[in-house]
Amino acid sequence: MSNPAGDPTSAPHHVDFIREQVQRDQQEGTFAGRVQTRFPPEPNGYLHIGHAKSICLNFGVAAEFGGLCRLRMDDTNPETESVDYVTGIETDVRWLGFEPGETRYASDYFEQLYRWAERLIGAGLAYVDDQDAETISAQRGGFTEPGTDSPFRTRTVEENLALFRGMRAGEFPDGARVLRARIDMAHPNPQLRDPVLYRIRHAHHHRTGDRWPIYPTYDWAHGQSDAIEGTTHSVCTLEFDAHRPLYDWFLDRLGELGELDTLAVPGNHPHQYEFARLQLTYTVLSKRKLLHLVTHGLVEGWDDPRMPTLRGLRRLGYPPEALRAFCAHIGVAKVNSIHEIELLESFVRDELNRTSLRRTAVLRPIKVVIENYPEGQVEWLEAVNNPEDPTAGTRQVPFSRELYLEADDFMEVPAPKFYRLSPGNEVRLRYAYFIRCTDVVKNDDGEIVELRCTYDPATAGGQSPDGRKVKTTLHWVSAAHAVDAEVRHYNRLFTEAHPDAHEGRDPLDFLNPASLEVISGAKLEPALAEAAPSQRVQFERLGYYCADADRPGLFHRTVGLRDDWAKIRKRQG
Repeated sequence: MSNPAGDPTSAPHHVDFIREQVQRDQQEGTFAGRVQTRFPPEPNGYLHIGHAKSICLNFGVAAEFGGLCRLRMDDTNPETESVDYVTGIETDVRWLGFEPGETRYASDYFEQLYRWAERLIGAGLAYVDDQDAETISAQRGGFTEPGTDSPFRTRTVEENLALFRGMRAGEFPDGARVLRARIDMAHPNPQLRDPVLYRIRHAHHHRTGDRWPIYPTYDWAHGQSDAIEGTTHSVCTLEFDAHRPLYDWFLDRLGELGELDTLAVPGNHPHQYEFARLQLTYTVLSKRKLLHLVTHGLVEGWDDPRMPTLRGLRRLGYPPEALRAFCAHIGVAKVNSIHEIELLESFVRDELNRTSLRRTAVLRPIKVVIENYPEGQVEWLEAVNNPEDPTAGTRQVPFSRELYLEADDFMEVPAPKFYRLSPGNEVRLRYAYFIRCTDVVKNDDGEIVELRCTYDPATAGGQSPDGRKVKTTLHWVSAAHAVDAEVRHYNRLFTEAHPDAHEGRDPLDFLNPASLEVISGAKLEPALAEAAPSQRVQFERLGYYCADADRPGLFHRTVGLRDDWAKIRKRQG
């Protein structure tokens, strides 16, 4: 694949237990040396940064060991799923740097799953239960007490088949009946206490339409879909650890019935391995909470740059290379842990420092008039595009009599150690000249509206022939050539580092009311008038920014120049 995001397997990674297992399986000839993984999201929302770790792991392992990774949608719950989510997931996987190829769906296997369910019924391993979900849940017991048998558990094979076929025919209303596996209501693992395989849902499916009034549960569809597709290593996050025995139970029973022998890869029985999910400070990854943020207008949508969704991070300006490098750095573990968001930002900053063009922007402008500079004259000065990349070349920036400086770069009465512009003080303008403030113009309310300055023509290029020094270099924009823009700065979406760790409190209680700052009337150098959608640049002295993909003249601050992670690491020793 020709991929602008670069080679997704190029980032160095730690050797982890998943890769060790795959290598061992290849060496021992398990699965005849085949390696096949899958990434199986449910299309009921957009992917978030936690999914990025799973994508990098599953697609990365397959690529490293000469195998195959499939993207498979777990579309077993039609009431919450849509084509938009499917398209969004495919886009996110490709943006992250991986080619999903032909997308597969659990719904591709609905007919096979149904036939296998009938086989379990015929073998006395499944039965139809008429109880409602609340009753079934109450009968399951707990970790210290066994469950209670359903009164419908002893139905005959014939009765169960007739009822199950009636469920498929649409003869019963939603919730009237379910199909359950007959395993063991006293099993120490509650997951194996006669789990539900099918429930009645008269809901329109985005792929199968109204063909099915019953839908398989995730637990029933998951392992069998893996087997059908030829998956060898089913990699999940730790919360599915308790589901693994059920995953194996289903496949073992189907294998004993000879059903796995008919697969494209005969007898294929994938193995499931669990790893720690990605968790970040100041972040919530619950789909339910993220959906609440969107539906209640607390953010602007799934692609709001404050959201931890991949589409939000893409709009914010995160490079996919940085996400891949971050996932490779934190590695794959068996124990959950939380990573500081500053660590992620350090990877973003490093990548942007290496690749981003430098540009000049004045966010809160104050006008400067250089009184001894000729009116109407314009000089075009050479500016470096990226000091980290000599091949990036240079650009021409205009210099004229009237400029904009940052308002914060001037103090009428300077504080101690304030070395920027003040009355009588001299500073350097980047790429240009030394200037000195000679007068301050105020309006009737006493507010500063303009600075009057002089420049030294002998200091062209920012160097003084007499050797005098200045302590500060300021950025600027020519007023006559400036491009107007809106700039948005983002702070943490939550005020607490661990918003979901407060017992009895909703994480949304800790939403940061100051998470968005909108800056209107920013002035940019003229080169930014031609910024491409989603182009990432460094505003010199200010930070890294990204042009909005859809709104010309809007820039999002991706990350600041200050490396907060370095301070945290130093504090941690």
